[in-house]
Amino acid sequence: MKKLDKLILGSFLGPFLLTFIVVDFILLTVNMLKYFDEIFGKDLPFMVYLELIGYFVISISPMALPLAVLLSSLMTFGNLGEHFELTAIKSSGISLLRAMLPIGIFVVFLTVFAYLSNNYVVPRVNLKTFSLLYDIRMKSPALDIKEGVFYNGIPSYSIKVNRKLDEVRLQEVLIYDHTQGQGNLHVITADSGRMEPFFNDRYMMLTLYNGNSYQEGTGQRGARDNPVTFSRTKFDKNEMVFSLDAFDLKRTPENLWSNSKSIKNIGEIRVDLDSMDRELNHWYFFNYANTEASYNYFGRNRKLMPPKEIVDKKNESDSLKNLKYKDEYENPENGVRVSENQSRQDRVSQGEVPVGAPSDSTLGASGENSQVAPKRNVAGDTSGQESGKNLAAAKGGVRDAEVREARDSINELATQPDMGKINRNAALKSEAPEPARLTAEQQQRLDSIRDTPRYRTSEATVGLTAARNIKNNFTTNRSRIEEVQRNYRAFKVAWYQKYTQSIACFVMFMIGAPLGAIIKKGGLGMPVLMSIIFFIMYYMLTISGEKWAKEGMSDTFFGTFFSNLALLPFGLFFLRQARKDARLFEPDFYQGIWDKAKKHLMRKPATGKVNNERDKKLKEEVL
Repeated sequence: MKKLDKLILGSFLGPFLLTFIVVDFILLTVNMLKYFDEIFGKDLPFMVYLELIGYFVISISPMALPLAVLLSSLMTFGNLGEHFELTAIKSSGISLLRAMLPIGIFVVFLTVFAYLSNNYVVPRVNLKTFSLLYDIRMKSPALDIKEGVFYNGIPSYSIKVNRKLDEVRLQEVLIYDHTQGQGNLHVITADSGRMEPFFNDRYMMLTLYNGNSYQEGTGQRGARDNPVTFSRTKFDKNEMVFSLDAFDLKRTPENLWSNSKSIKNIGEIRVDLDSMDRELNHWYFFNYANTEASYNYFGRNRKLMPPKEIVDKKNESDSLKNLKYKDEYENPENGVRVSENQSRQDRVSQGEVPVGAPSDSTLGASGENSQVAPKRNVAGDTSGQESGKNLAAAKGGVRDAEVREARDSINELATQPDMGKINRNAALKSEAPEPARLTAEQQQRLDSIRDTPRYRTSEATVGLTAARNIKNNFTTNRSRIEEVQRNYRAFKVAWYQKYTQSIACFVMFMIGAPLGAIIKKGGLGMPVLMSIIFFIMYYMLTISGEKWAKEGMSDTFFGTFFSNLALLPFGLFFLRQARKDARLFEPDFYQGIWDKAKKHLMRKPATGKVNNERDKKLKEEVL
């Protein structure tokens, strides 16, 4: 690497690391403020907060990298231009593109790193962030009873203290016990009390002094029922123990968020997109299949068939489901021999074997030719053989009777004709007889029978009910399809975001480097202002494009890449102006443009007068 490349790259790395830390801290602060009320004030350990901050830092890094590249490239080339180092580089015969090359190569590697981080690191971190945030939200706030306010942090209890002498001593205590879940049936009052945690702060003991306990029965009041019981107990000292398990942080299994698009990489998102596409095709086919049945008179003379691509995709999906079922259930682990089962299914489908007939393996276990091997003694004693033969002969009669009965039933089933096959063949060979046609007089007579006010009212009612049912079915199916389509577009946007957020680093470099060469000012003044302007533009265009894509107003690819496509022409324009040493941010540049326009406007009336005088002279000569 040449010394010039080291100089330029070294002047870029320092501001890049500094700006990345600053931008990451700003975005971290903004992100933490969203959950301020939910994560603070719950007496969490410091390591939990540190873990959450670490997750936030990694998850917001894809948004911080483009802004850091933009600001650092602006500062780098602004400093080079301010100290006339960029002028010296150009005067030595090195072009601006060659001077941008080392930082460009670094930004290319940074873009690849950002893509890998977005695809593999950020999804896993988002999973842990969602899980930890949910656990923090579910955790009850720290035990903090205030004066004159009901405290409901302890489950099934509502406590009010009118005065607190310190963190332990209380005065004028009122407690509503809701453990029975039937309202304020149990009320406890006391003049004073003490609140002390014990057993590693897992339980709290509330000791009450000089109070009363009011308990009302749970019976139902009525005109004929007896009134419910009511008891009042006076005490000098009453000890109540509360469990503080609700104040502990309980970690939820992370697989509860396995369906969120923010925790999936590109491979997992593509699998979900394929499943959604097949689900959409299923509902399309379902609508075509049920539409004809919704209209009573539609299918008499014509059929409503779904398009060929929907049918092909449906058949492909069904075949994949069958293969998956065979792989999961029809295997030797489940006790099913696939070859035997497949051959038997083929024979049943061809009509060679009845549907209810048992398999050959069932018969083989108890057939006539099967022999029971006698058990041989180790010492060679044949008495065991004789006893085995006698036992087999004793059981053989019963088994032979069962086998003969099973074979007779199988032969009876096999000799019975397959009516389904016969009916199918008959339907193929013979044609259905044509129905008798009515004459015009008979048809008119039938119509006159139906032509009554009562029948017409019934027809209108039935038709209106059918129309409402069809409308409700179509509305339900449409909302179901729109929901799946919306999820499909959202997952596709999440897929493209893996690329757009990383490509944005290179686009911001294309804007920042030539813009810094044009401004020729370093530091944190003009570069910060221009960086904020372009980053706000990038953020607004990104939100708008993604919203268009999710709502179906534009293509998902175009909507997700809209911000990069809109800002790339700015980078090319600034690059062109920087190569010409244009002074876009100096007043003299715009004053020169105004003077040229002014001269051009002043020249037009004079040219018009000369042309008019020439026309007059030509007319006079002609006359």
